[in-house]
Amino acid sequence: MDTATSIPLPPGTALRHAESAAALRACWPLARQLRPQLAGIDDYLERVQRMRQHSYRVLAAWHGEQVLALAGYRLQENLVYGRFLYVDDLVSAEEVRGQGWGARLMAATRALAAQAGCAHVVLDTAIANTAAQRFYAAQGLANKATRFSSAVPAEVAA
Repeated sequence: MDTATSIPLPPGTALRHAESAAALRACWPLARQLRPQLAGIDDYLERVQRMRQHSYRVLAAWHGEQVLALAGYRLQENLVYGRFLYVDDLVSAEEVRGQGWGARLMAATRALAAQAGCAHVVLDTAIANTAAQRFYAAQGLANKATRFSSAVPAEVAA
């Protein structure tokens, strides 16, 4: 991928989208780490396939065939932000944390957002995840909202 990042890529590494089933399978260990509620690799692959219908893509940092970090994102539009890039998932492998992969992926998502005519990059993080909040603040993101959510009881959803 030729998206510029503010931190140079080490030799032998690249940022590229995981497009094929094999590439998504390579992303599974990191996706599982971030999203332990997923039932397994088949659940992950099925969800990604459905989400692709809504512009979801996975941008990964690769060293050969090994995925070092990934960002799952989608292009969206709403009345609050207009057209924006939403980062669903951002995770680095334990062994490469602190080596700038999250920052590289955030810079790449900003570049992708700019190319797509978006005015904002938006993401959510857990209230208790203070380490992520510090990281995002260091990346220039501001905490501008609090999200509320509720599970829908099965009898209401039916």
